[in-house]
Amino acid sequence: MVRILHAGDFHLDSAFGALTPEQARQRRAESRRMPERMVDWANDHGVQLLLLAGDLFDGGDLCGDTAPLLAQALAQFRGQAVIAPGNHDPYTPESPYARTPWSENVHIFTEDRMQTFSFPELGCAVHGAAFTAPECPADRVLSGFRAPEDGLIHIGLLHGDVTGSASRYRPLRTADIAASALDYLALGHVHAAALSAAGDVTYGYCGCPEGRGFDELGDKGFLTGQVERGHTELRFVPFARRRYCIVQVDVTDGDPLAALERICFSDPWSENAFRAEMDNPASGSPAPRRSRRACLFCRRRWRSASSPCNCGTKPPCAARYGTDAARTPCAACS
Repeated sequence: MVRILHAGDFHLDSAFGALTPEQARQRRAESRRMPERMVDWANDHGVQLLLLAGDLFDGGDLCGDTAPLLAQALAQFRGQAVIAPGNHDPYTPESPYARTPWSENVHIFTEDRMQTFSFPELGCAVHGAAFTAPECPADRVLSGFRAPEDGLIHIGLLHGDVTGSASRYRPLRTADIAASALDYLALGHVHAAALSAAGDVTYGYCGCPEGRGFDELGDKGFLTGQVERGHTELRFVPFARRRYCIVQVDVTDGDPLAALERICFSDPWSENAFRAEMDNPASGSPAPRRSRRACLFCRRRWRSASSPCNCGTKPPCAARYGTDAARTPCAACS
């Protein structure tokens, strides 16, 4: 039995384009420190194998300390870490994976073909591959692969798209998963955590550890648990420092803004970003749709699309369009 933590899709140095420049800077700084928090959690919970399923970087144009900070965090992990680069961070000679010094416990797949790292001390082997370009329209790794029957626990680690149709991002078929004889297949690319089975093989998407916008709502985190021969037992661990939430606010009685603040800004949600949709069912028809974004600094709502928040920062649409109140708010504030 081996204790694993399956994570991926960090998208370090994302643009956070819907935020103000200062908010985006803060969110990027927070995301750079997330791997350190994750490694601390893994060490505290006895994790032996860290499976990182790609898209750890949002692209190749990184701030100077982003890749070194990730390397420093993984060097503190007491077990073995394996990385399968994804479509956002493919392995190339110029990629951060090739240019960054990594500790001896970090193992990175470098080719678009199945490779294997064996860990006899853990009684397991990890099979996987890298994206070597931003697109991979054909599966050249899992199709035809079958784990050997040698008494080891066999785990797969890939960035790809489980689908029955075409995909630019390594389309994987459930029939090939079922035929792989893996004890667990750890996947990245989909930003929502999910566990499934194909035949006797359990496979899972870990999701992303932090949402980056209102298309990535609710709890985000990783999968962790135990893998043994023929059996996998994993659970989802919420880990995001901030969540993106859309809430329905009933304004039938009382002041709409008071209702908004009562629902959206009470503990334990004070550090999160919200979009609130106001409704008045007693009127017989929905109220005009409105929404407000929480300021990530003072944690209060934007007063309007053009006014600064109470802390003095301006909402995203003000930064994008100026302070002309006649202009249409951007998607983050509308």
